[in-house]
Amino acid sequence: MDVRDMFLDQHAAMHSAAVGGNKMSASERTFASLSDEQMRVRPREDLNSLAWLMWHIARAEDIFINTILGARTQLLDDEGWAKRLAVTRRDFGIGMTSAEVTEVTRQIELGALREYRDAVGRRFRPQDWEGTVAVDAVQRAADQGAFGVRTEQIVKAFPGRPRSAMLSGIALFHSAGHIGEAATVRTAGGFGTGV
Repeated sequence: MDVRDMFLDQHAAMHSAAVGGNKMSASERTFASLSDEQMRVRPREDLNSLAWLMWHIARAEDIFINTILGARTQLLDDEGWAKRLAVTRRDFGIGMTSAEVTEVTRQIELGALREYRDAVGRRFRPQDWEGTVAVDAVQRAADQGAFGVRTEQIVKAFPGRPRSAMLSGIALFHSAGHIGEAATVRTAGGFGTGV
């Protein structure tokens, strides 16, 4: 197994079975078989909802893989996804206030969110792996409002980094960290860890 095959195997573990074919993936165990009400629960003000976590993971992957690494449009801008999700934000939620988390949690269309997350997971292309992150690609995402209150830090931090490191960081490590957070939300909400 080479590094790219290992990445694809781990990517499947972070997505639903519809994307990676893994019925026991972290995403399946975390987000499947929950009601919309459970997805919207914020058990404490210092915890995000499962809906917000899924949105945040999907938005980060859409922005970084499509706009920055793939030089493609974000899926959010294709096929009416922004309207279908019913969320007007263009960023991926980094640095949001608690009130903003609550607002996204309340307004997001959960059926569309599940479909969007799967569609984002299917957009990875092998060429996204090669080379380094270009300054203009990061700036293009920034100009689209992708980084919210953290724009200046992200625009400075990512150019020149290996694309494989960014791909793994966003699609694997970022997702895994938030799926761990989701286990806390599920426990605090009283509906089990899921993982």
